Amino acid sequence: MKNLKYYSFFLVLLLQLSGCDQFLDVNSNPNSPNSENLPLSAKLPAALVSTVNQETQQINQIGAFWGGYWGTDNEGANQFFDLKTYNGPGIRSQRDGIPVWENGYNNILYFRLIQDEAELQGANFYSGVSKIMQGWLFLRLVDFYNNIPFDQAAQGNAFLNPAYEPGELVYQKSVDLISEGMADLKASTTTTAENSGDLLFAGNTEMWLKFANTVKLRALIRQSEKGNQSYISAQIQAIQQEGSGFLALGENALVNPGYLNSAGKLNPVWENYYRTVDGKTTANHLNIRPTQYLVDQMNAKNDPRLPSLYQSVGGKIKGVIFGNPDAGNPEYDAAATSAFKGPSENSNQATGIFHALNQSSVLMTGTESLFLQAEAAARGWISGDAETLYNQAIRASFQYYKTNLNSLESYLAQEGVDFSQASNPIERIIEQKWLALNSVSSIEAWSDYRRLGVPNFPKTAATGIEGRPYRLMYPETERGTNLENVELQGNDKVTEAKVWWMK
Repeated sequence: MKNLKYYSFFLVLLLQLSGCDQFLDVNSNPNSPNSENLPLSAKLPAALVSTVNQETQQINQIGAFWGGYWGTDNEGANQFFDLKTYNGPGIRSQRDGIPVWENGYNNILYFRLIQDEAELQGANFYSGVSKIMQGWLFLRLVDFYNNIPFDQAAQGNAFLNPAYEPGELVYQKSVDLISEGMADLKASTTTTAENSGDLLFAGNTEMWLKFANTVKLRALIRQSEKGNQSYISAQIQAIQQEGSGFLALGENALVNPGYLNSAGKLNPVWENYYRTVDGKTTANHLNIRPTQYLVDQMNAKNDPRLPSLYQSVGGKIKGVIFGNPDAGNPEYDAAATSAFKGPSENSNQATGIFHALNQSSVLMTGTESLFLQAEAAARGWISGDAETLYNQAIRASFQYYKTNLNSLESYLAQEGVDFSQASNPIERIIEQKWLALNSVSSIEAWSDYRRLGVPNFPKTAATGIEGRPYRLMYPETERGTNLENVELQGNDKVTEAKVWWMK
């Protein structure tokens, strides 16, 4: 594994109480030696921004292509080649790849350094938050790579060749680490507020505890097909005994450092996928399109979120085929297919995934939490009413996409949507979860497909590609410094090797 030393360039990130003057990209180190005199209230927001930047850009983009949501028009046929062809070696490339591993472990390091300093100071709020976020990040890495270093990770120079641990064990240790963080939060005697630097919940311990329980519930739902019900039951019981509950309707984990209408300081999703600081359309907005499968599924359900998300062409929403097998067909030109809709195409009103240049970045939504609870209730894990939770989750999705709630009741009443008419309640939950997290938390669609095979969206139509993507390969940066441990993990091919919680 890359040694995770401090970067050779250092960032001094000065976060004021009212917001941020500078923003991190996912490769910046907010805990470099130049910032050693900064208080924890300045280091925490830097680590949170770095984490949410990775989540909303790198991770969401992978999920959007591999979860059945995104394709590209003819003009973008040569874009995102590695994702459209499941090119594992290209994705793991040190020069041109997608550094999920490197960014993930760097973010773990950021929070580990915050934890170490907080423990020296007896600052339980910061140690608690940092442990919860490390748990989140370790779980994410297992979902991409399966076996990874845990105990010997983020230890500086103590372990130059950190040992790998089984993905299932890392999952258990991550859940335990989150529980430790929750205990630290409860033990905190310091009153925290907006000046804590907590860009996620403004020092609200109750919300952090709900978020932590929701992350643990996601980790347990991932394991639904592995038959380890005794472990799941014990963890569910622990969550219930803790008593804080989960993120509910209207409760979201959002980060906003104070986005500004300035280059590099807009909301990253807005700036990368919609408009630049001078209002010009981005290349991604010109090239990315919904898949025709997604459009067909939403049309079949008379889904009113469809026109909230996409622009019509000739009175219809038109998608593309993932993998561009027919790139010469004018039917899939940019002018003939539907781009995302935003305020500029909606009378300057927020719509779909684009609300404003300073909109908050999504780490986790209450929508996802409610679907997780609905599935847990349908499985008999928790006592809530699955149908009520399911309906609330769809309502939350309508609210996020700025879809008129007057259409919600008729949407829910349709035979293909009504929970009470579902022959398979779990599949119905996952189908609606897929629609509800479209382009917001897209990675969950890929994970749910790997777990359940639902919904059965098409694989890439690119020529000569067999199979589907199950994981990422260990990166070249890791192979170059920790090859012996990498090779001990065996086959890591994208379309062959599986993550431990898959069927």
